[in-house]
Amino acid sequence: MSSINHYTSEIRFGALLFAVVALSVWVSRYIPEAYFDSAVTPILVSATTAVALCCAWITFRHTEGYRMRRIWGWMLILWAVLDGFYVISWLFMGKPVMNMGAYELSTMEIALGNLLGWSLLLFPTEALRPGWLNVRRALIQVLPIFALVGLDYLLPFSLRVLVGLYPVFLLILLFTHVREYRLWCEDNFSSLEDVDEKSILRFMCVGVLVGLVYFYMCVSHDHARGFTQQWLVIFALAYGTDLILFRPDPWEQVKQAAKDAAPKEDLPPQSNEAYRQALEAWMEQEKPYRNPDFKLVDLQKVLPMNRTYLSQFIHAEYDCSFYVFVNRYRVEEAKRVMSEHPGMKMAEVSSNCGFSSPSVFSRTFMTITGQSPKEWVKN
Repeated sequence: MSSINHYTSEIRFGALLFAVVALSVWVSRYIPEAYFDSAVTPILVSATTAVALCCAWITFRHTEGYRMRRIWGWMLILWAVLDGFYVISWLFMGKPVMNMGAYELSTMEIALGNLLGWSLLLFPTEALRPGWLNVRRALIQVLPIFALVGLDYLLPFSLRVLVGLYPVFLLILLFTHVREYRLWCEDNFSSLEDVDEKSILRFMCVGVLVGLVYFYMCVSHDHARGFTQQWLVIFALAYGTDLILFRPDPWEQVKQAAKDAAPKEDLPPQSNEAYRQALEAWMEQEKPYRNPDFKLVDLQKVLPMNRTYLSQFIHAEYDCSFYVFVNRYRVEEAKRVMSEHPGMKMAEVSSNCGFSSPSVFSRTFMTITGQSPKEWVKN
């Protein structure tokens, strides 16, 4: 049952994403090709522009000083401006800038598509590596787009395949930082609910689909390509806005927790063994791990170290991350509670021991002991 609960959100997300793609492809088969560029595409691009503007307005109203939200807001403005330019040219000039139906994309359309595809990567880049992206690095990432498009004009053979795959290449590079991000989370949080990489990976999966459909647009003349692409983009903009506004930012949480931590008076340096004894005595007596929001910086209440040294201390003394260190205490506390109160429900046990949910409790207990809580009670 716990594994089912664990994968429920992933299953729902996958089903929703599959429905967006499948329905768009299915509906597009019943739309005459003649109507795609004259009516369907302008309407969809107008909808994309409206969604981008609406999401940008909501994001800027709730930036609250978060850099990620400002970046996402300006990315939405970029989408609205470029798609709005298409809508305006269609309305007032009668001469569409883009032909997203059953026609070959022009070089300018490919360049704009790459630029917009790159902008979708700003969220996962900032989420995985906050503060890394600046103007210089952004230009380094964007310049190959225009270089490839320029070469496509000059060379006697087409570079459409390379141009179409460039955003996907950038996205693959981002995947190499996912493990590093997860290790950082495990070194700073005792509970990974809502702060791990799952939501970022979901958004990146949407980005992969957007990139693959865009690549298909570059090499095919299928009139369904633009229809599916626009629905995926609308889904990505709305889903990304939801993540940024309602998903806790772990980096900001750590920064805020470090500010809120009680200042530790200057104490003479002690041996690691003395620090270890002080930490273990505090954990056993005060049981801070019963708080689901227990963080690494909370150890500063007993250890006069900054966050970096605290993480190094845990790894050196206990050969594990902070996440594993705390959950070992939680599992031992759960064993004690279940032994003393054999009739207690698992939901009560998990909440009393600091687990964020019964499913997390069961999964963590199984990982550390090799048995489920119910199996352990029986044995």
